Amino acid sequence: MQPAQKHSPDAIEIELIRSLYDGLIPSIVMSAGFLLCGGLIIAQSGDAAILIPFVAGVFASLCRLAIAWRDAPRAASPWLDIAEARRLERRFATAYVTFAAMLGLFAARALALPDQAIDKLAICLVIGYAAGVAAGTGLRPRIAVFSLLLAVLPPALTMLASGKTLHVATALMTSAFLAGGLVSLRRRHARALDEIGLRLSFAALARRDTLTELPNRLALREWFEREVRAGNQSPIALHCLDLNGFKPVNDSYGHPVGDALLAAVAKRIAGTLREGDIAARLGGDEFAIVQLGLRNEDEAYMLAERVAASIARPFAIEARDLKVTTSVGYLVCEDPSRDLEQLLSLADEALYTAKRSGRAICRHEEIIVVQAAA
Repeated sequence: MQPAQKHSPDAIEIELIRSLYDGLIPSIVMSAGFLLCGGLIIAQSGDAAILIPFVAGVFASLCRLAIAWRDAPRAASPWLDIAEARRLERRFATAYVTFAAMLGLFAARALALPDQAIDKLAICLVIGYAAGVAAGTGLRPRIAVFSLLLAVLPPALTMLASGKTLHVATALMTSAFLAGGLVSLRRRHARALDEIGLRLSFAALARRDTLTELPNRLALREWFEREVRAGNQSPIALHCLDLNGFKPVNDSYGHPVGDALLAAVAKRIAGTLREGDIAARLGGDEFAIVQLGLRNEDEAYMLAERVAASIARPFAIEARDLKVTTSVGYLVCEDPSRDLEQLLSLADEALYTAKRSGRAICRHEEIIVVQAAA
């Protein structure tokens, strides 16, 4: 069973990793700038040594763009899990950090050349890249810090080593800006953790029934899309149930007792499920259960029996022994593409057939076997 949960560290980390794929346009601009400025510097200087980091940087930049383009839809998927997110991040980081290293070597070599115009262009590239790193990867500090150090330190050290007053001053200012930027990155990351955690908490609350702690209808729909329709898990069974005798309890003892009874019923329902199945509260005293991967159709009826028997036992609520029963309508579906609302409607029909006939359990007469279109 997968109830709605509060945010977890994994959920926050996934959101932070997703942020890496928000900066495709700036990456394209940086790649184009590196290609253009690097080509101009090579043409102006005629320096052969600078070709190596330039060619490697162009290759790393193209790989970075290709990875970001290919992996962005997977990163945006609402079903992204932490293992897959970390694989995406490692792939992203490899190309990203490689480009940073090549840019740093390229700029360092350019600053060692005697042409002052080349110096300005190289420094412009490094500053532009550093700004892009802060904006694009700032929520993943390890990638951002490592990339900044690789891109900024080589040219800064080259300027310091030159001994020229303006170069030394530029190196010191660049280092100071780098240090300040790293502190800002850390603070931004801390704020982002709080903001994402708060947003995920609100999202979890919107998907949880606060009275019973079960998933609500929205959470059930999302789970069904992920586990059944996208996961292609079939056959499944879907059960709808409500309580017999709940209204007299509510009328006789008041809503607080009725609410406590509903919460106790929800716990018993949850206790009947296998790992991987789900129960949700649809509203009032109505609940739904989805069973995945049935080995045979009898498993659906057996679960309905377990639920009915569990709820039929007395409930101890505020020193009172309260008794209610349940009616269950269910169906078995072999087509994972079926819409959840349609299946709920069919199971609901079976539920009301059970109530009208005085039976505890009723299966929908139609066993849904719909072959997917070839």
